[in-house]
Amino acid sequence: MAALPKIIKDLFSLAVSHAASDLHLKAGRPALFRVGGELVAAEMAPLAATDLKELIDATLPERFRERWLATHQIDYALDCTDLNLGRYRVNAYVERGQLAVALRLVKSKPPTLAQLNLTLAPVMKAVQQGAGLVLVCGPTGSGKSSTLTAILQELNQQAAKHIITLEDPIEYTFTDEKASFSQREIGIDVPDFAAGLLAALRQDPDVILVGEMRDRDTFETALRAAETGHLVLSTLHAGTAQQAIQRLFEFYPPEQLPLAKRNISAGLKAVVVQTLVPRADGTGVLPASEVFIIDPLSRRVLADGQFEKIPDLVEAGGDFGSRVLNQDLGKMVRAGLITKTVAMTHSPNPKGLEMSLSGINFQSTRIVS
Repeated sequence: MAALPKIIKDLFSLAVSHAASDLHLKAGRPALFRVGGELVAAEMAPLAATDLKELIDATLPERFRERWLATHQIDYALDCTDLNLGRYRVNAYVERGQLAVALRLVKSKPPTLAQLNLTLAPVMKAVQQGAGLVLVCGPTGSGKSSTLTAILQELNQQAAKHIITLEDPIEYTFTDEKASFSQREIGIDVPDFAAGLLAALRQDPDVILVGEMRDRDTFETALRAAETGHLVLSTLHAGTAQQAIQRLFEFYPPEQLPLAKRNISAGLKAVVVQTLVPRADGTGVLPASEVFIIDPLSRRVLADGQFEKIPDLVEAGGDFGSRVLNQDLGKMVRAGLITKTVAMTHSPNPKGLEMSLSGINFQSTRIVS
């Protein structure tokens, strides 16, 4: 890697020292840091286009240069830990004819579920049981990759498994403990997720991480892997468990939906949908999660395509480990981790959360006609 421009070094140093999660650079305006979930402008002169060109020229891997010149958008990983300036997931793009770069800071050591303040014991139980598909969902920037990394790190500490990851780009580098990792980066080690997944099935895997379900070929291969004895972990952009599951069926034409319902209901093990909420002390953000464990009743409902019943299944599935987002938000308010105002803002059902915090709760039943 060529030498970084001084202004970029200074911005990276500020990002690390202020525990920023993201850094946004755009020609013609000061840099923006995301700290504690909020965007904060740096006190500086506007960035010049030459600053961003020098950053990209200095850090873009040569193998990506042709694609960058052809498409004007590119993802790659940047490791500046030797300069004490952190590691980054970089997305460079062109915006109204001007260069722009979004950088996500990535910690070098994979986090644990405890460090992320995630309570996912039912999900880990499903993961430890082996074969099946587990999805972690949420909007961009909701911490999906960190959650999956923490799940894999738990497995790394517990079981002698061969874990293959397909990532775009690789963010965390795992050190083999009990597990053996094979980490492959899209565009470098393998052309795309679908090709990497097909190859992974011939590499004796126990666990396969697919960074994102982007197309039908990838999803169908992942589902086939789950059906043939492998644990498959992946992400999907969705705001609720119902939305996530319905999105899976959007990969299929209408005439194939009956078979898809049977296959997905048989292969899916769990869906986690998370969002990030600001801490009460202003020191950052915490994940709050909806969890849907696919129990026998849920499997029958999905096979019948009764997606409108998923919210009730989640709410009534506590015996199997399912929970609605309000349960997580309420727990965090009671623990003083987040404020009630923040919880209400992020709740899909503020009235229900208000009643729960006031000590009024309803026990849902497991009746599905």
